Amino acid sequence: MTTLELKRVVVIGLGAITPVGNNVSEYWQNLILGRSGISTITHFDAANHGCQIAGEVKEFNQFDYLERKDVKRTDRFVQFAIARSAAPRAIAASQQALADANFTINELNAEQIGVIIGSGIGGIKVLEEQQAIYLSKGPDRSSPFMIPMMIANMAAGFTAIYIGAKGPNSCTVTSCTAGAHAIGDAFRLIQRGYAQAMICGGTQAAITPHHS
Repeated sequence: MTTLELKRVVVIGLGAITPVGNNVSEYWQNLILGRSGISTITHFDAANHGCQIAGEVKEFNQFDYLERKDVKRTDRFVQFAIARSAAPRAIAASQQALADANFTINELNAEQIGVIIGSGIGGIKVLEEQQAIYLSKGPDRSSPFMIPMMIANMAAGFTAIYIGAKGPNSCTVTSCTAGAHAIGDAFRLIQRGYAQAMICGGTQAAITPHHS
């Protein structure tokens, strides 16, 4: 029996879209300074909710990061994960990591580059909105994009499409540890030779009127 030779795995790039910063430098600096990302909810009127504070991602304009047609077809949790910049400054988490690593995906290595992005609940906002439409206006008014917008693996799927990664693609759905599990799974895929590089992490956008 041949012993599997495990490959060494290193982190070569980082990216972040968070309540305390929309890039790694800003995120880390605010952590060092002890600045909190928790504040009064602004995404909707939370006056009648028992909890009126949350960690919202601020100053995030999805139209800076995505083509208009794709904004209509993606939930916010997917938009945090993917990026196709409309302006040079506008790169979100996955492309931040690629830029930080000075790493280029091309036709020669695309099938060896994979994506695993975890999400605890997926597109909960879309589910809530479409349920309301279904109940008030009937099934014919529901969006045909509801399922592909809400399922948790669309963050990994859309990210792979945008950056051109054609290797292993998956999603972890393990509550608050989904991002950590995605990193662990990506580590093992590289370690065992199933991929040369992996884009991995977690994304969530669960601050909604019905979920908060």
